[in-house]
Amino acid sequence: MVISLELEGVPMATNRVCKLVKRPSPGLVKPDIFSIEEQALTEPGAGEFRVKIGYISLDPAMRGWINEGRSYVAPVALGDVMRGYAVGTIDASNHPDFKVGESVQGLLGVQQYAISNGKGVGKVDLTKAPMERWVGGLGMPGWTAYFGLLEVGQPKAGDTVVVSAASGAVGSIVGQIAKIKGCRVVGIAGGADKCRYLTETLGFDAAIDYKGGNLSKDLKAACPQGIDVYFENVGGEILDTVLLQMNTFGRIIVCGLISAYNATSMPDGPKNLRCVLTQRLTMRGIVVFDWANRIPEAIRELAEWHAAGKLKIREDVRSGGIDAYPEVLNLLFSGGNNGKLVLKV
Repeated sequence: MVISLELEGVPMATNRVCKLVKRPSPGLVKPDIFSIEEQALTEPGAGEFRVKIGYISLDPAMRGWINEGRSYVAPVALGDVMRGYAVGTIDASNHPDFKVGESVQGLLGVQQYAISNGKGVGKVDLTKAPMERWVGGLGMPGWTAYFGLLEVGQPKAGDTVVVSAASGAVGSIVGQIAKIKGCRVVGIAGGADKCRYLTETLGFDAAIDYKGGNLSKDLKAACPQGIDVYFENVGGEILDTVLLQMNTFGRIIVCGLISAYNATSMPDGPKNLRCVLTQRLTMRGIVVFDWANRIPEAIRELAEWHAAGKLKIREDVRSGGIDAYPEVLNLLFSGGNNGKLVLKV
């Protein structure tokens, strides 16, 4: 028997969805690759439940998910609902472990309602943090920062840790975890306001504005003892500059290469890759799914730091619902967001 939570005065008859209808061209994503459609609202089947989505996470990975070609997951198929992490409340259930009224997060897609069998979906506690935070610092960006820095970066107290895209959803968490672990932390961000946020609000030791035109000089001044750990979110010129200043046996975590995601022509590649050899660097790419069985650990640690005031998290929540998704997505690549970019449904 389906248990349903009706919204007072509002018939739940349709589901607004965003579908991918064609592959993107190089450059910023054009809205016409998506189709916003109204579908009949379906009831959950046996062992399923339905989620009324409240917030959708916008992540740089989405740009890769819509491209055709080899990656760590298959691309979104043409005609399918756009893939996306989301959080919401169960409004109908045929699943014994997921009750009406409980809040959950997972890969629920860019839509108003989602049907799930519970695989890959986790419950969230809204008494510990607001709903949008569970697709922000306590969601996939936080898990990525946690495992990438601690498992691959292996920071030690006294290390110098540099983070690119440091005011973003992942980078801001990386820097704060590094501070918790006793490291000197330097963030690279675009613009004076973002740099002030890193030092004055998040407690970074220094922040460098890569738009200032003195990246190499500023990086040397901020890291007089060199760089032990680099958390890479950008690539391109920033990666090349950092490579020259890495200490022997330094560790580089490659989380993202956002500078190339919308490039109309591919960059030449890192010119200073020789440093990996001469400095005996470890350079490893990460995907958070590699630690899927340990996500509860990350949630627990991040939530405890957050509750203790050691971890500050900021969401940039945009309105407009499903229809706004194609336009809001491009803010990730233009630097138009401040904090974790989230779409309110």
